[in-house]
Order: sequence, then structure tokens, then C-alpha cells
Amino acid sequence: MAARPRPGPALSLFPVLFALLVVAATAPPSLAKPHVYLSSWAVRVAAGLRDAPALARRHGLLYLGQPFHHFSHRGSRQRALSRHWGWHMRLSRDPQVLWFEQQTLKRRSKRGSGVVPTDPWFPKQWYMNNDIHPDLNILTAWSRGYTGLGVVLTVLDDGLERDHPDLAANYDPLASYDFNSNDPDPQPRYDDGDNNWHGTRCAGEVAAVANNGICGAGVAYNAKIGGVRMLDGSIMDIVEAQALSLQPQYIHIYSASWGPEDDGKTVDGPGVLAQAAFHRGVVEGRGGLGSIFIWASGNGGTNYDNCNCDGYTNSIYTVSVGSVLGDGQRPRYSESCPAILTTTYSSRTSSKVQIVTTDLHHRCTDKHTGTSASAPLAAGMVALALEANPALTWRDLQHLIIRASKPAHLQADDWAENGVGRRVSHYYGYGLLDAGLLVQAATTWAGTRPQEKCSVQALVLHRDIGSRLTISTDASSCSKSILSLEHVQVQLSLSYSRRGDLVVALSSPMGTTSTLVTVRPYDTSQNGYQDWTFMSTHFWDENPKGIWTLQLENRGDNRNTGQLTSFILHLHGTDEDMGDSANALLPRASPQPLSPDCGSSLYTHHGSCLSYCPPHYYGRARSATPRDTARVCASCHPSCYTCQGDSAHNCTSCPSGRTFEGTTHSCHRPVQGPPDRLGLHRELGAVTALVCTSLVLAGAVYPMYRRVLRSGQAVPCWPQAGRAERHQPGLQGQPGTELG
Repeated sequence: MAARPRPGPALSLFPVLFALLVVAATAPPSLAKPHVYLSSWAVRVAAGLRDAPALARRHGLLYLGQPFHHFSHRGSRQRALSRHWGWHMRLSRDPQVLWFEQQTLKRRSKRGSGVVPTDPWFPKQWYMNNDIHPDLNILTAWSRGYTGLGVVLTVLDDGLERDHPDLAANYDPLASYDFNSNDPDPQPRYDDGDNNWHGTRCAGEVAAVANNGICGAGVAYNAKIGGVRMLDGSIMDIVEAQALSLQPQYIHIYSASWGPEDDGKTVDGPGVLAQAAFHRGVVEGRGGLGSIFIWASGNGGTNYDNCNCDGYTNSIYTVSVGSVLGDGQRPRYSESCPAILTTTYSSRTSSKVQIVTTDLHHRCTDKHTGTSASAPLAAGMVALALEANPALTWRDLQHLIIRASKPAHLQADDWAENGVGRRVSHYYGYGLLDAGLLVQAATTWAGTRPQEKCSVQALVLHRDIGSRLTISTDASSCSKSILSLEHVQVQLSLSYSRRGDLVVALSSPMGTTSTLVTVRPYDTSQNGYQDWTFMSTHFWDENPKGIWTLQLENRGDNRNTGQLTSFILHLHGTDEDMGDSANALLPRASPQPLSPDCGSSLYTHHGSCLSYCPPHYYGRARSATPRDTARVCASCHPSCYTCQGDSAHNCTSCPSGRTFEGTTHSCHRPVQGPPDRLGLHRELGAVTALVCTSLVLAGAVYPMYRRVLRSGQAVPCWPQAGRAERHQPGLQGQPGTELG
């Protein structure tokens, strides 16, 4: 039988065209932002044409000037999603117009123009966005240009999700390693319970990228961040030592939010190798300036634990960080001890929002809490101080942290003044850390003289403890080398029938008493303390000259017995008198009533002088008078979180619960209930246009297709019966049997 001729190209394309139209009609809307056309045209005219304004008038347009001829029209819509075809056709037909283009709206953002980040979750970061008073004063540090640039931190934990979109730009592979699997990749191990989120959350607090539209902002959002995976496997002394010794000439700050069990009965600390790693880090790290180790004080408060029984947080080489709630209350989980140097926020009682940070699977969370959350915030602030003054030693930073910490609204019944007039608490150290004050002090810090150490063997004979034992020793000989104290250590060996019933306290010649360990009711051990070293920071800058008194007191059963076999007092400090700088308490670098005229470099805000305008305000000139150079913080529109003017269309970021519209620079609440009418109209319009086009094409093509069908020359679109069976090679089936 003769082969049938194939249909013409037009008929062959009809099914394809119809399918494309159906696909286009049912396809989801494009995610690309549409062009917004303005009522302005850029026009290039013929050479020698001098009367461009007349040409513009001839087309009913306004002439707005050179060097590029700018035409505009006031009557047409100022913004539209499609070109204005009327003027498009007029200008294209004009022989004197060589080229023209209707202008479209360009989306541009100012770089570095604002202090307050535009990240969607920054309004939730109450501890650093002026939502509470006082906060950590991060905005003041940022307003001075310090964002952690050039500083490298690493988080010693259970891994780091290095490809998280809010961490990837700051991730540093040279500051990372996996000591659990012995490879360079710190990516956490994912399991059904997603238990290895800790390191990723801590890292986000420090160095989450700012102004990228994801999550919130890290305290040091321009710092480099690495991760060490070491807690997701067998934890050994050598693993801890390797982690603490990773790249000590490259990494500046090591942040750790872990330690021995916070069960209220454990006394444990670093092994021989880890202790050596700490010492080597402060002696050799950062080219001899010393590595910075930031440590969480512990979450054993509900078990009446004491962080002086944790050899990591009570090391003189670590900065121990405590926690406080947003309202100044002490969290029930926080531990107390005199090794705590400073405090940051960890959670909030008045809101479900806690600490905002990055989470596993590229997510964000606002539920991070505990002292695990406090230490990374302090690490980020230390990064800001190191950017301000890279020459700071590990001891310089501890001096600065003490001077930049304030009691503020932190509530405790044990606040007391030490011998140089500083208030200090066993729960909070020297108080809430202030980032603005820290960077301010860092820029002017002249440095401290070398560390001196003096040890006094205070016990000659063994002494029974009984219900109370007092030992006094004279440390006047130490005043020859130490004029101002830093860390004070008490190294004890003793036996006791119930260790947790014993309270140990130390008093200085200047009258300061520091409780080295409190009652721990769950500690029933009969092992006592074997060569254990307690540490206190409460005597900072005091002169050690005079009598020191150690007191051991039984707070339990009268039948408890024990014996003190060794007591060595270790005094650390410097041979210069730091008393003057101790009492020169700098004012908090945040809202302070100064003067109604703040000059041309600061903004006036509620009677105070600020280096930045806080959220809900923007900076502008006080008046339009050229001679008036004063600047003020003016209110944004209520719908804006940050802004560049007072209009609802001057927003740069939105408060929680609102969505930022980049085209109009405005903030809108999510639509509830009926769908957006504008969007619905657009979709209905597109579908209507496609259907109409399909009908027109069908009407044009169908008569031709029908004539061909009648002539018998068309190829059917459906399969014909009688074709050979198709089967996969090697498969045999019975006739009429389906191969499955």
C-alpha cells in the first residue's frame, strides 16, 4: 500500500502550539520580579538637534534636561508593569529620535549606610536591638565601625553546618576540623532526633551574616567562623587538647559551651594534655599575645551545682560567662561561683522568643537558651574588641571585660564591693557586658605589664576540720612583685565524710570575702578534694599585702568529719598599680544625658547623644538651615522597623509579623482570609488572554485541517491496531498475558 503523505508544517505544529498554550496557562507564576516601568524616557536625538525641549513638547512630554535627554510625562501612570505603547510608537516613528528607552525602576540598596541590620529576624533579637534597657549595647559598637572584620573564631562543639545560608559566607575551613572522624569537614552528623544542633546554633550567635535577608545577625557578623566537631564521639583528653590547640596562630578566639556533668556532684576538669594546651595557647597563641578561650559557666543551677567544681570554667586562662534573663532575674539553670567574670543574656521570661540563631537543615530558631547561648554572645563581643585593638593580650581582654561589665539591673542578694570599689557577684561576676563600652576601652587601652605569680604554702601541719576551721596566712612577701591582683587560686587537699556539706570561703587583706564553693546537696562523695584548685576573680586589682583567711564550714550533719592536709595560696597579678584605672569607671556607651547640642557627629535622641539612631528612628538634619549642622533621630512610620524617612514607603526593614516589599519600600501584614485580589486579577487576565489566543488559533487552523481530513491525507493522532508487540529483551510472555 502506498505511503500516506505527511501533513504540512502548519498542521504538524497545531498540537504542539496547543500544548504549549495549555502549559503556559497552568504554569505557576514566575519568581522573577517584574520590571516596573516609569513615566520617563531616555532619548538620543539626531546630531546637531538643538531644540530637544521642542521635540519633547511635540510628543506631549516634559523635557527634564541633559546630558542625556530626559523626557517625562506627568499624566501617565508613574509606575506600571508594562510599557506605555502610545509614546513608544510615537517616539519610534520620529525621524529625529535615534534611540530611546522607557526607564525602569532599579532596585539598589545603600551599602553600609545603616547601623541596624535589615535581616528579617533582627527585630526578634531583643538583647541587641534596644528592645530592652539595658541591652548588650551591640549597636553602639557597630556604629563605631566594629563588626568583627579580620577576627577568626572557632566553636568547639558537635559540628558546624558550614553550608547554612546564614553562615556560609563567613565560614572558614582553616578554623575547622572534625576530630571525631579525623577529617577537615566539621559538618554535623544528622540523625532522627537532630541532636547535633548545638555547635551550629552557637556559631550563628557569633557570626551569622547580616543584611542578607536570612535569619538574624551575629554579634560579629563580619568575623570568620569555624567549627570543631569533637563532642559527637568518644571524648578523651587528647581530643580536647587537639581542639584547644587547633591553628593557634590563625584562630583568635575559641568558644566552648560544654564541660563536665552539671549534676551537682561531679568535680572534674581538663586532663594533663588539655591543661598543657590551655597554657601553651595563652603563652604562644596569636604570636605570643595569647589565645582567647570563652567558656559557658554551666547549667547545673537546678542541681545546686557550683562552677568552681568545673576545672574548665575556673581556669585562669578562660573567660567564664554567666547568664541572666531579660528582666534581670537569675535563670534557675545558671550556676554561681567566683570564677565567673561577666554575664550576657540567655533567655527572656516575658516572651517565647529566646536567643535567635542558625539551626540545622538551613533553618533559623529563636529558641536557643542556657549558658550555652550566653558564652557565644560574649565571644562575639570580644571579637569586636579585637578588631578595635588587635594587639590586646589575653590578660588585657580580661581587664577590659571587667571594666566593661556593669551590675545594671541584675538581681542578686550577694552584690558586694571589693577592695577597690567594684561591685561583684558570685552569680554574674562584674555584671552585664557592654559591647559599646568594651570597644571604647579597647581603643585606648595601653596594655598591662607581664603577669607575676606568687605562691604561699599556708599549711604546715594537718588540721581537723570539725564544724569550722579557719586558716590565716600572711602574703606580704608577695607585694614585692604584685601590686595589683588578677586571679587568686586556692589549691586544697582534704578529706570529708560528705563533700557537698562543706562551704569554703577566702577573705583578702582588703576585706573582700569570696565563697569558693557553696553547699551541693547532691554531692555525697567521701573523697573530699584531692589537690583541687578553686579560683576567684573577686579580688581583681586589690593589693595582696596582709593577712589572707581561709574558712571551711560544715553546713550538714554534725557528725561530718574531715581533715585538711594541704593549702597553697596562688596569687596572680602585675607589678603596676592598677587602682587608678580600676576606679576610672567609664560611662556606659549608650543613651546618656549629655547636652541638648550633640554637635555634627552625634544624633540627639530623647535628650541623649548617640552615634546611631536605634530601630524605629532615622537620622536627619535638625533643621533646613545650612548653618545648623546638628542631627536628630526622627521617628519612622509606625509600619517600619528601620527606615530612611518618615513615610510608609521609606522602610528598609520590617518588624516581626510584617513583610518587606522591595518595590515600594513598605511593610505589609500577611494577607489573611480571601486571596490577594490584585494577584487574582493578574492570573485571571493571563488565563483569559491565553484562552482567547487558543480559540483564535483554533478558528484559523481548524478549517484547513478539516479539508485535509476529508481528502484522506491526514495522519491519525491515535495509535493503529495490529502493531507488533513490544517487549523488553529477555522477557517472554504468553499471548494475552500482561508483563509486569
